[in-house]
Amino acid sequence: MASRLAKVAQYAGVSEATVSRVLNGKPGVSTSTQAAVLTALDVLGYDRPAHMRSRPNRLVGLVIPEMSNPVFPAFAEVIGSGLALRGFTPVLCTRTLGGVAEPDYVDILLEHQVSGAVFVCGLHSETAANHAHYDRLTERGLPVVAVNGMVEGLSIPCISTDDALAVRLALQHLMSLGHERIGLAIGATGHVPAARKLAAFREAMSTQFPRSDPDATAVQIMYTLEGGTSAAMQLFQSGVTGLVCGSDVQALGAIRAARRLGLDVPGDVSVVGYDDSAFMPLVDPPLTTVRQPIEAMGQAAVNVLLQQIGGGAPDLREMLFEPELVVRASTGIARPSADG
Repeated sequence: MASRLAKVAQYAGVSEATVSRVLNGKPGVSTSTQAAVLTALDVLGYDRPAHMRSRPNRLVGLVIPEMSNPVFPAFAEVIGSGLALRGFTPVLCTRTLGGVAEPDYVDILLEHQVSGAVFVCGLHSETAANHAHYDRLTERGLPVVAVNGMVEGLSIPCISTDDALAVRLALQHLMSLGHERIGLAIGATGHVPAARKLAAFREAMSTQFPRSDPDATAVQIMYTLEGGTSAAMQLFQSGVTGLVCGSDVQALGAIRAARRLGLDVPGDVSVVGYDDSAFMPLVDPPLTTVRQPIEAMGQAAVNVLLQQIGGGAPDLREMLFEPELVVRASTGIARPSADG
C-alpha cells in the first residue's frame, strides 16, 4: 500500500498524505488535485476507491503506428493536446512490428475502462485485417473515431484526407512542368488510402495520356525509406521522369535512388511526397509534397469523439479534408526526351 501511495503521489505531483485523503474521501482537497490523483490511479493501473468508481473515467486511448514516420507523432501531438485541453488524458498505444498488436491494445484499454479511443491509420484501413476488436468496442457503446481510411462495413466515424485529390494535385503539378512519363509509389492496395490513390492515378493518367498504361508505372511497396528507394530504382530505370510517392519517407528514398543512378533531382527527375511531415523543407533538395491538414483533422477527431462521449449519436459518414500542394525544389521542368 505504501509503495502504491508513493507511486501515485509522484505521478500526480502531490504528497502521499494528499493521496490518502483523496482515497479515503476526506475533505480539504481541491477538485483539480483530486482529478490529478484519480488520473494517476488510472494511468498506473490501480483500481479507484469503490466510492469513486461511478465517476466517469477521463482516459482516452490513442492508438497509432510506429513513431519513426514523423507524420504519426504529429497526429499524436495534435490529438493528445486537444484531449488534454478538454480535460481528458490520452493513453498512447504505439503499434510496432513484433510489439503489442492493435487488438491487444483494445483489451488493455477496455481493462482500464477508457472513455473512448482514437485509431490513426490503424487496421480499420486494411481490407484483409480482422476487425473484430472494433466490434467489441462498438458493442459496448464505447466512443471510437478512426483517422485516414475506413473499410466498408465498420460502423465508426472516420476523419480522412481526400486521397484522390492529393494524387490529382501532384499529377497536375508534374504535368504542368512537362512530365509525361509519371510513376506512382504507394502501399499495398489492401490499404484503403493506397487503393484510393491508385484509382485516382489510373483515371488521371488514362484521361491525360490515353495510350499510357498507368499500371506499368505504379509500384506497390512498403511506406519506408527502403520501399521508396526500391520503387524509384525500378521506375527511374524504366524511363519515369516524375514520381508521386505515398509518403514523404518514400519520397526521401526515391531521391536516394536517383542519386545512386547518377540522376539529379530535379534536373533529371522530379519527386513529390505526401504528408509534409517535419523537416521536409530542410532536406536536400527541399521536398515538394502534398500536405495533410493534420491540425484540422486532429481537432475534428477530438470533437467527434467528445461529442459521442457527451451522449451524441455518431455520424458515420466519412469526413474528408482537402490536402494542399506545397511546391519546393524537388520538382522541376521535364527535360526533352531523347527522341523529341
